[in-house]
Amino acid sequence: MRNSVGSWLVAGVVAGAALFALLSSPRTPPPLGRGSSAPDFALERLGGGASVSLSELRGQVVLINFWATWCKPCEDEMPAMERLYQTLRGEGFELLAISVDEQPEIVAQFRDRLSLSFPILLDEDRSVSQEYQTYRFPESFLVDRDGRVVERYVGPRDWNASAYLSRLRRLLREAGTRAAGVAAAPGRG
Repeated sequence: MRNSVGSWLVAGVVAGAALFALLSSPRTPPPLGRGSSAPDFALERLGGGASVSLSELRGQVVLINFWATWCKPCEDEMPAMERLYQTLRGEGFELLAISVDEQPEIVAQFRDRLSLSFPILLDEDRSVSQEYQTYRFPESFLVDRDGRVVERYVGPRDWNASAYLSRLRRLLREAGTRAAGVAAAPGRG
């Protein structure tokens, strides 16, 4: 009988501790996905200069890509990202490649070796990638002109493929049509 009471007592203490831990721990935010507001950030640009913030790009369609130099799939998708950037740049589109590497000089060597021209930002402490709940690389977020996540992509993509170009161009047109409609609406100043 004593053994039975002791077992129940231990089980009760363990269950109580688990319940206390569950109720007292900070709540995990909901996953960042379609329709979520993209968290703002300001990160230093590789090579110095002014930092870049997502909020200053409001009004543009932005592809945010989290990556690392040691990630082979990240390296594999970079040439397609460069072609995408060259194709859509100047049309209301921006591409931000956010490196989670801790050594900027290694990121610079990587950029130079692959002849990348799109903006590369540094997230050395991984605070922005954590805010975006990104722990696997590469991972990308397509953000509309209003700062909302349109899509979350886990894993490498052929960004220059016609399906992605069509989707981005459609998103750019829709945003442009909306902006023109607002500007032409009567009574708006």
